[in-house]
Amino acid sequence: MKPLVLSAAAAFTLASGPLLAADAQELLKEKACLSCHTVDKKLVGPAYKEVAAKYKSRKDAEAYLAKKIKEGSTGVWGPIPMPPNGTVGDDDAKTLAKYILTIK
Repeated sequence: MKPLVLSAAAAFTLASGPLLAADAQELLKEKACLSCHTVDKKLVGPAYKEVAAKYKSRKDAEAYLAKKIKEGSTGVWGPIPMPPNGTVGDDDAKTLAKYILTIK
């Protein structure tokens, strides 16, 4: 019975990866995140690869980034502030943060 449970957990993890990416990529477009960020190069704000690298070792990285997505940020990545995004709900902010942290 134990191997079946592990196999189901592994299957769920593998299946949720692409779903997370697809959901997050749609949110990035819908919430205008891509106006200032790209995956691999600085635009107005830092590349998502840079964000992921900077925060990957933080135990609270997902919650920290979700908060920054919703509330904005000043001075972390230079003089240009990231404005708060009031159109992003808590669940969407968590989805975006989780996805950003997977980018390498």
